[in-house]
Amino acid sequence: MITIDSPLDMHLHLRDANMLKIVAPLSAKSFSAAIIMPNLVPPITTIEAVISYKNRILDATSKYNFEPLMTLFFQDSYDFEFLQKAKKHIKAIKLYPQGITTNSANGIKSIDSKSLQMTLSAMSELDIPLCVHGESDGFVMDREAEFLPIYEDLATNFPKLKIIMEHITTKQSVELLNKYDNLFATITLHHLLITLDDVAGGMLKPHLFCKPIAKRYEDREALLKVALSANEKVMFGSDSAPHPIDKKESCGCAAGVFSAPIALQALAELFEKHDALENLEKFVSLNAQKIYNFIPNKKRITLKKIKFKVPSQYADIVPIFANSELSWSIVA
Repeated sequence: MITIDSPLDMHLHLRDANMLKIVAPLSAKSFSAAIIMPNLVPPITTIEAVISYKNRILDATSKYNFEPLMTLFFQDSYDFEFLQKAKKHIKAIKLYPQGITTNSANGIKSIDSKSLQMTLSAMSELDIPLCVHGESDGFVMDREAEFLPIYEDLATNFPKLKIIMEHITTKQSVELLNKYDNLFATITLHHLLITLDDVAGGMLKPHLFCKPIAKRYEDREALLKVALSANEKVMFGSDSAPHPIDKKESCGCAAGVFSAPIALQALAELFEKHDALENLEKFVSLNAQKIYNFIPNKKRITLKKIKFKVPSQYADIVPIFANSELSWSIVA
């Protein structure tokens, strides 16, 4: 048995409307709080939109003790005055390269310290973290590696700005973390478990298709090493990204792995397998509290070594490991 105080998901997609009502309670049941991604249609770019979306999330999760940590969709027009007003409503700002992932058509086309100086300077001064989907538009296996010089540019020119490298997938990204004091990262469950072989090495598995795409064995090993040791530079972010079956099992398969309902159970199994259960709470809670400098709602989740059958579907959404059996269950 293991008890985790205030588990946190530091990268979560809840969508909106009916999808929000389905998936939000599944995260709220297991987690104390989560960083909520702003890439809706239209994206969350105003204070009014942040407040409205937060209220919809709170309505959907009213049965649970859960805090949605809101974000703005990065715009290069945000100035100090606007962000000073926004700060009490948000925990971070999320930057998407234009067109690089789901609902990112309004993202930033040219990402560099000079062209984004106004917004990044204000964020730095106000201590608002920058979360980044770090991929170029190059060859799909090289996109994250090609983005690393941009991280270096931003980290060097804005040394007081906390920069979160979201859902890192490569050995090179892990190595970059140690070069700059202001670089941090989230790591997903699925990138700790799968490689591209699992997605497309045999029959194509659409429910494992995600962006950034799963990489090589050596990349997964680097991620495992830094996560299992609970390195203080990394924290759990599920990047749980639900899509209905007809959007996944179709031509033009939507990118995203839905893991929220089974994330803690699967992480407990993974950390136990590697004799690292003592580090699980750091990875899913304590590190994030230090990085974001906040105290979450009190919530204790107890897991026990009892087999858990993953459902085939949650409404019309297929989770990772559907119909398979995990060795841990949430019991309280």
